[in-house]
Amino acid sequence: MKSLDQFCLDRLGELDAQALRRRLVVTNRGAEGRAARQGRAVVSFSCNDYLGLSHDPAVLEAGRSAITSHGAGAGASRLITGNHGLLPELEAALASFKGAEAALVFGSGYLANIGIITALAGSGDVILLDELSHSCMFSGARLSGARVEKFRHNDTADLGDKLKTAAAGAGQVMILTEGVFSMDGDLAPLPGICALAEAHGAWLLVDDAHALGVVGGGRGSAHAFSQPCRVPLQMGTLSKSAGSYGGYVCASRAVIEYLSNRARAFVYSTGLPPASAGAALAAVQRMAADPALCARPSELARLFTQRLGLPLAQSPIVPLIIGDAGQTLAISAALLEQGFLVTAIRPPTVPAGTSRLRVTFSASHDEADVLALADAIEALLPADFAAP
Repeated sequence: MKSLDQFCLDRLGELDAQALRRRLVVTNRGAEGRAARQGRAVVSFSCNDYLGLSHDPAVLEAGRSAITSHGAGAGASRLITGNHGLLPELEAALASFKGAEAALVFGSGYLANIGIITALAGSGDVILLDELSHSCMFSGARLSGARVEKFRHNDTADLGDKLKTAAAGAGQVMILTEGVFSMDGDLAPLPGICALAEAHGAWLLVDDAHALGVVGGGRGSAHAFSQPCRVPLQMGTLSKSAGSYGGYVCASRAVIEYLSNRARAFVYSTGLPPASAGAALAAVQRMAADPALCARPSELARLFTQRLGLPLAQSPIVPLIIGDAGQTLAISAALLEQGFLVTAIRPPTVPAGTSRLRVTFSASHDEADVLALADAIEALLPADFAAP
């Protein structure tokens, strides 16, 4: 039997051989898309701070004020004494902005998905997930004890076929998808998915982590289409466009009341710290008041794709799929030398053979930096690079 250390060293060696080992690198982020990494000043195109609100003066002040008024931590789970006054305010603001009756805030997006899915599905139920759904959705689905099946990415015909067979004999069917896919930047075809869910009586959960604040006028993917989409479970995070930390779900009052009693990731977790809640509240209020800010990241992403002759971006996320992990790392390192931070995304975050540069745009970027990045990348892309 191997020692624990030897087991880990062997596995790390395997990752090294495939160029898949990752290391923590200190990155000190600043305002206007700037950062410092490995002693070098860079423009970061690898953050999910799509609106630049993590360094917005009003958001920062809201966080400081929250600490002064409510302390550094919540002190307990929310059903005990951790439900400080900023949390109901934040939930009301989220529900109003997303067009829902109510909302519930969790400690993180990962906790939110695990808590929602396991509270609503169990043995005898069926969960259908888009094959590119985030890891936490798969974790929640597997933890639930329900039968789990994948449908082809954004393929409503395949989803429809699976719904026909899944509904037979199932207690309940849930459909899980992302609104904006975190590694590909494309939008889920929600009008078609919503229609299928309603036709089959399935419950639809949409992860809007990368949609809040940047699509649908900032309100998220359910609001990004001319055809209305009724999404009963709108989940998202406060750590991306909101510039803070935490997760949430917007739903009916009955669903929120049930989840606050039965979502274990909520019931047994300490409440969100006041600074995170206060900063997120200020950020959501800013989103609701400034649709031009919410539109800006996708505008810059489209400018970038136009410059490179790529399909127009649907969101602030533009993937450049290189394929080979080592080659992707080399291009990322070359960009860093030129002052651009674009990290390499490798398996298991993305499927094998699809290592990529994931370029993300923020309202805090300026057009000159975006165009300079496009020119630098164009010179580094392999000759056989082909856009998806």
